[in-house]
Amino acid sequence: MTPTYPATGRQRRIFVPRPAESVPPPPAPQDPPIYRDLVRTWSDRGRALPGRHDPEWVGAAAPTVRSGQFSDPPVPPRDGR
Repeated sequence: MTPTYPATGRQRRIFVPRPAESVPPPPAPQDPPIYRDLVRTWSDRGRALPGRHDPEWVGAAAPTVRSGQFSDPPVPPRDGR
């Protein structure tokens, strides 16, 4: 078979990555004992904790105006706006 490209000149190499081997994720770092105790104390008292779902915050941060709750005021035709 005759090649359709010139045989002279620099030839390009194409890198095709191989699938990565299965490597288990590294273990999560442990918090120092003082922080574990603090998180436990806050949790026992019902306080908000970083990285944990907080229903009170979700309700406080929710939008108070629903879509379509208010409409645009009627504008007289040709009022210059």
